[in-house]
Amino acid sequence: MSNVSVIEVKTPAQLREFVRFPMDLYKNNPYYVPSFVKDELKIWDPKENPALEYSEAKQFLAQKEGKTAGRIAVMINHKEAKELGIEKVRFGWIDFIDDKEVSEALIRTVIDYAKEKNISKIEGPMGFTNLDKAGMLTMGFDKLATMIGIYNHAYYPEHMEALGLVKEKEWVEFEMNFPEVLPAKVEKFSGLIAQKYKLKVLHFKSKEEILPYVEPMFRLLDETYKHLSTYTPISAEQITTYKEKYFPLIDKNYVICVVDENDELVSFAITMPSYSRALQKSKGKLLPFGWWHFLQAGKKNDRANFYLIGIHPEYQRRGVTAIIFKEIFVRFTSMGIKFAETNPELEENKSVQVLWQDYNPVNHKRRKTYSLNIGNSR
Repeated sequence: MSNVSVIEVKTPAQLREFVRFPMDLYKNNPYYVPSFVKDELKIWDPKENPALEYSEAKQFLAQKEGKTAGRIAVMINHKEAKELGIEKVRFGWIDFIDDKEVSEALIRTVIDYAKEKNISKIEGPMGFTNLDKAGMLTMGFDKLATMIGIYNHAYYPEHMEALGLVKEKEWVEFEMNFPEVLPAKVEKFSGLIAQKYKLKVLHFKSKEEILPYVEPMFRLLDETYKHLSTYTPISAEQITTYKEKYFPLIDKNYVICVVDENDELVSFAITMPSYSRALQKSKGKLLPFGWWHFLQAGKKNDRANFYLIGIHPEYQRRGVTAIIFKEIFVRFTSMGIKFAETNPELEENKSVQVLWQDYNPVNHKRRKTYSLNIGNSR
């Protein structure tokens, strides 16, 4: 008989325990990067998270010997089912001690929820939508996590596979040492492409000047990634939420926008200074002193992270990336950035991965979602 009990999160105190559990689990881990507690709490508030308008979700805590030993959330995205015909129970926010009784109890909870809903497939870890964190780390356990990546112990995927779950999707991430000299190919083609297609880079004098381009950026993301099998369009409510969440962290010097002769956005890249160390020092809180660590990370940093990049399909094979990377090189060099790290990219998305080929990228992290057809559950 199992010594593990799983309870559904019902109270504010339980929700706070759900949010804080990984911070305790990884307390002395040098690679783990915590999320903001306040932001994590908002995820489960229908007034704050527009995905809850078309999704249902529950959170659970696993307890063993009177202590919290794990957590997991289950979600059904009804928009995904309606627009893509994909019916599955998503699971995410999964963390657990190295105890197979605990991990089995958590996955069993997901399976039971799927059976209750007459859904035959589960998959995770993932969030509600494409823009949420996804993928269990399977390589790169000794690498510092980023603000938008999930970190987990090496035993996590071992537990998933022992429970019969199999790889569903895989993401890759790359790290680059930024060159001291711009590659000749990039230097040459950036000017030629800009002249040929009458393109120009926008230079923003303030963050406020970026605001009119925020919605076009998200629409361009739709155009860039709509060919991927699992992509669902971004709603207006999601745009508002992400703008409110991330815009305060954006530095105008890290945003590159390329427009055509009619000032229509054809490509953009959003990078940020690495806030990983700042998040570690702030321990998930901006107050009372967390803001200071973020301020310092923005002023003095030798590492940057790519967050979003979009290129209109009509321009994806026309060398527009040369313009973007020349501009990034100029700006990064002036700011002392020496290292850059990509966000997770689906392994199948070769059109994005080719963007880094001139910068000697090193694949330093991999992550997977795991799935199980309920008919195969034990």
